[in-house]
Amino acid sequence: MNQKTQKPAQIRHALTVKREDDFAAWYQQVVSEGEMAEESGVRGCMVIKPWGYGIWERIQKIMDAAIKEAGVDNCYFPLFIPLSYFSKEADHVEGFAKEMAVVTHHRLIGDGKGGLIPDPEAKLEEPLIVRPTSETVIGAAMARWVQSWRDLPLMVNQWANVVRWEMRTRMFLRTSEFLWQEGHTAHADRDDAMKETLRALEMYRSFAENVLAMPVVAGEKPENERFPGAVATYSIEAMMQDGKALQAGTSHYLGTGFAEAAGIRYQSKEGAQELAHTTSWGVSTRMIGGVIMTHGDDDGLRVPPAIAPHQIIILPMLREDDGDEALLAYCEEIRRELLKLSALGEPIRVLLDKRPGKATQKRWAWVKKGAPIILEIGGRDAAGGMVSALRRDRIWREDAKTNFVGQSREEFVAGAAALLEDIQASLHREATEKRDANITRGLTTLAELAEFFAEDKRYPGWVELNWSRPTGAALDKVVEQLKALKLTIRNTALDAAPAQGLCPFTGEPAVERIYVARAY
Repeated sequence: MNQKTQKPAQIRHALTVKREDDFAAWYQQVVSEGEMAEESGVRGCMVIKPWGYGIWERIQKIMDAAIKEAGVDNCYFPLFIPLSYFSKEADHVEGFAKEMAVVTHHRLIGDGKGGLIPDPEAKLEEPLIVRPTSETVIGAAMARWVQSWRDLPLMVNQWANVVRWEMRTRMFLRTSEFLWQEGHTAHADRDDAMKETLRALEMYRSFAENVLAMPVVAGEKPENERFPGAVATYSIEAMMQDGKALQAGTSHYLGTGFAEAAGIRYQSKEGAQELAHTTSWGVSTRMIGGVIMTHGDDDGLRVPPAIAPHQIIILPMLREDDGDEALLAYCEEIRRELLKLSALGEPIRVLLDKRPGKATQKRWAWVKKGAPIILEIGGRDAAGGMVSALRRDRIWREDAKTNFVGQSREEFVAGAAALLEDIQASLHREATEKRDANITRGLTTLAELAEFFAEDKRYPGWVELNWSRPTGAALDKVVEQLKALKLTIRNTALDAAPAQGLCPFTGEPAVERIYVARAY
């Protein structure tokens, strides 16, 4: 048989669950086998393990630099917020009421049966809310800090944890406690506040595309999807490999409603008392879930080099004999040479894995974690000045064998930076091609939409539709129609082409285009 027509041998993947068989179970296995996180013993809360937290630290470092570059200062606000702060803003508190965790007592006592109960004598005068978001407490501080137009704009950010009780939890994607950053700003007028709202949105879009290698659509959310109490909400939406949408970051223009509730007023240049215009914006550890579902394959996670805690893993093939000392010395020399190089604007991060154990077992552990480049080096390699390199995004050859590339040490070191940058670009290109291939256009009726998302279509992707921007009762009707199909409106892309034709929901002339999808 001609070699070109031969079928490759069956690839034995590192994971036991494939994406196409059970995407949800595959995701859970990637998190577990990649040592990203584990259950904590408290429902909806997770222990983020070193590799997973290392990725979050990389996200923090790069995002924090962008935040500070925009003139935003970091600070910290309390975890506990008085209930009365939320009561001042009715729309806001209603939106979060069902998710709030409440502290009512400040002490426990024994129950006489060997257990503990809240002390009835220790009931708080006012219940405290465990921070679900910080608009109210930061608004109270801004009311103290802002007196004059000279104090504006006031722009602060905090890196913190928040708590929102969740009924259906999934690690990184939807947890009762999660980590995030939340930016809060106050401005003299609407134009300046909107400028900041869109600046934050663009920061998130650029970060997702260039750092996470995750293509997104940046746009405005419909009225029914706005942050509670906001005038306008914008988001970045990413398509996961099962075709569902993930809201990966949001930016909100809050108007003067929060300022009025909190008393954020300033004296204008003309001497009048004016309400400030406020914004808020944030991203969370949910981004890590997005990276997993955007880039992961049937062997586990694939981490974009920009956020990989270790970009290159050096695995010496130790034999526990006299040759190990020379082999480790050779590997250490390579590590030091690589540490002198930079890729993607930063020094290359390298780990020499000296742990005992078979190199193949350690290799597959790093494959499941998604380390961008793995070097396996044996005694003969060291003697001959060679290395064997495996790039995580292309680990299989056409003949189903592991795609190790043997080359000289000098050749690998000289090309290491370019290789990491190519992996980063390749992951983004692959994800973009998948997303674009799974966006459907041209549907003109609700019946066509329902047929498209029929149950037999397992991973249908997104649909772009004409939209007349209905409001009030008309929008409520559309939301119910979509809910029956298990669909939601994601956003209206800021760079969308002008709309032409009629809205399939209202029959009225379209004014813009929207994306409709199933979502996380």
